[in-house]
Amino acid sequence: MRLSRSARLGAIATAVASFCVIAAAPAPSPGAPGLGDSYFPLLGNGGFDARHYALDIAYNPDTDRLDGRTTLTARATQNLSAFDLDLQQLEVTRVEVNGRRAAFTRDGDELRITPRGTLPKGRDFTVRVTYGGVPEPLGGPIVFGSNYGWMKTTDGVFVACEPNAASTWFPSSDHPDDKATYDIRIKAPKGLTGVSNGRLVSTYDKGGSTYTHWRETKPMATYLATATIGKFDVRTGTTPGGTPIYVAIDPVLANSNNVDVYAVTAAATDYWSEVFGPYPFEETGAIVDNMPEAGFSLEVQTKPVYSAVRNETTIVHELAHQWFGDSVSVERWKDIWLNEGFATYAQWLWAEHQGTRSAHDSFLAGYNARPADAPFWQITVGDPQRDTMFASAVYQRGAMTLQVLRERIGDAAFFKLLPTWTKIHRYGNANTADFVRLAEKISGQQLDDLFQNWLFTTGKPALPAG
Repeated sequence: MRLSRSARLGAIATAVASFCVIAAAPAPSPGAPGLGDSYFPLLGNGGFDARHYALDIAYNPDTDRLDGRTTLTARATQNLSAFDLDLQQLEVTRVEVNGRRAAFTRDGDELRITPRGTLPKGRDFTVRVTYGGVPEPLGGPIVFGSNYGWMKTTDGVFVACEPNAASTWFPSSDHPDDKATYDIRIKAPKGLTGVSNGRLVSTYDKGGSTYTHWRETKPMATYLATATIGKFDVRTGTTPGGTPIYVAIDPVLANSNNVDVYAVTAAATDYWSEVFGPYPFEETGAIVDNMPEAGFSLEVQTKPVYSAVRNETTIVHELAHQWFGDSVSVERWKDIWLNEGFATYAQWLWAEHQGTRSAHDSFLAGYNARPADAPFWQITVGDPQRDTMFASAVYQRGAMTLQVLRERIGDAAFFKLLPTWTKIHRYGNANTADFVRLAEKISGQQLDDLFQNWLFTTGKPALPAG
C-alpha cells in the first residue's frame, strides 16, 4: 500500500510535532534536598508531593530499639532521576521504589534515593524504606531547652516531634508544607498500648506482642504524627456534640489528676467547633503520659500529648491547635505565631466563655505586666528566628495582636474571620500575608499598620486609641 502525497506530508508533520514534544520535555533531574525553609533549609524535599505514609514499627522498651518499614506514596512534581527523604540517625538496610531495589546514599540527615528508572512528572510512585536502630531525641534551645521527639519513658516511649523530630523515627518529607494521610501500625510488648493519630482500626495480641493499627484519613504534617507507647487507662465515647473521643492516661498519674481530661477535652472540642468552625478530624482525644523530663505538651493531630496531667487551659490551648496548626498549617516555620498566637488567644476566649475574665482583661494583664525594656518586646513575632520560634512573645504577643484586631474590626467581623480562615485553608497551608488579606477583606478596613506594629516591629507598641 502506498500513501498519498497528502497523507505522507501529514505523517511527516505528526512525526515532527511528536519529536518537538519529546525534545521539549525536561530531562530527569534530582529533587531538591529541602524545601528552603529559612529556619530549616533541608527539611522537606523537592520533586514530589507526599500523599500517604504507611508506617509499620516494632518497639522494644527493654533495648529502646525501633525496627521500621515506611512505605510512602508520593506524586512526582518533576521528571525525577533521584529524590531525598529526611531521616536522622537510624540505619537503612533496604530501599525499594515501585517494588524494585533502589540505590541509596546518606548525607547527614538526608537519605538520597536513586530509582532504576525515571519517575515521570505527575505520576504516583511508592518508596519503601526498611530501617532500624535506637532513636535519639533532639535537644537544644528550640523547644524551651527541653529534649523532644522520641523520648523513652519508664514503660515505653513519649513521641512529640515539633518542629523537626519526626525524621528521628521514620523517613519522611519532614516539613508541614508536605502533608499526607497515614496508616500507623505499632507492635509493642503485650500489656502496652500503642496510641497514634486518627481512628483505631484494629488491635490484637499475638504471641508476646500487642498490635495496633491507626488510620488518619485527613492530611497531616509529619511533626503531628505520634506512636506513643506505654501502659494506659483508656476511655472512649463521644462528645455531647457527637465527635468520637479517645483519652489514654498513664495510670501512674491517676491519683494526681487535678483536671478531668476527658470532660474538658469533650467540652472544648464542642465549643471550639462553634467558634472556629466544624471540628476538622474524625476523632478528638488526649494522651497523658508520665514524662516529667519533657515539660511540655503538643497538639498531636486528633490526640494532643501531655507529658503529665495538665491544667484546663493547656487542654483548651492544644485543642484549639486542631484548627490552628493541624488543619490549617504554616507554609514556613517563621509564621509559627499563626499556630501559637491563635491557641493562646483561645485560652483567653475560654476564660471569657467561662465568665472568669474577658479577653480584653487578659490582654491588658499581659501587656501591663511587661515593662517597655523587657526582652519580651524584642522578639519579632512575625519572624522570630529558629532558636526563639517558641519564645513567650510568639504566644502572648501573638494573642495580643488578635485582641487588638478584634477591637479594631469589631466582634461581628472578628468572629466571622476565624471560621472563614479555617474553612478556606482547611487541610492546607497558609501564611501571615494570607491572614492579613482575609482580615482586610472581611472587615473592609486597611490593617497593614496594625500587623506591622504588633508582629513585625520590636519594642512595646502603644495601646490603641480609645
